[in-house]
Amino acid sequence: MTTTNSIENKANNFYIISVSILTFALPLLGYLAEYLINGSVLSFELFSKWFIFSAVGLRSFLAGVKQVKNPEFTAKQIFHLDSSESFPILRELGFANICFGLVAIVSLFKPDWRIVSAFASGLYYGFAGIQHALKKASGINEKFALWTDLIISSFLLVYFIKAI
Repeated sequence: MTTTNSIENKANNFYIISVSILTFALPLLGYLAEYLINGSVLSFELFSKWFIFSAVGLRSFLAGVKQVKNPEFTAKQIFHLDSSESFPILRELGFANICFGLVAIVSLFKPDWRIVSAFASGLYYGFAGIQHALKKASGINEKFALWTDLIISSFLLVYFIKAI
């Protein structure tokens, strides 16, 4: 059942701030820290390392844990569903997010896993973003998910193309 109450139009500040930190701030901080501490060359590859680790790895893993523990959040805040019938499906989505996240987290230590993460997660984020767009994302939380999913997918597509 879909709801049209004011909850869907109310921004969940914790969600928006945490996704922004994981998607934009942490990759930049990791990139700059490695440059300053190790004297690494500033490059697309170095930024990609930290982007995949944080925007894909940490974000997906933490989202997955949240979806497994509390599927109600995703149901209500992102998809505007009132019914608990969707919770088992959202838990399974959480398991997928945990798996995608772990591949990206491991890629910090195993660079050859980055292309695998970019390919699979890029498709996943792209399809999720397209789904949000096709259903005409409503509410600020879903619109934010739409745009960050598409940004991540686009970046991963560029990484994948450059890597092959």
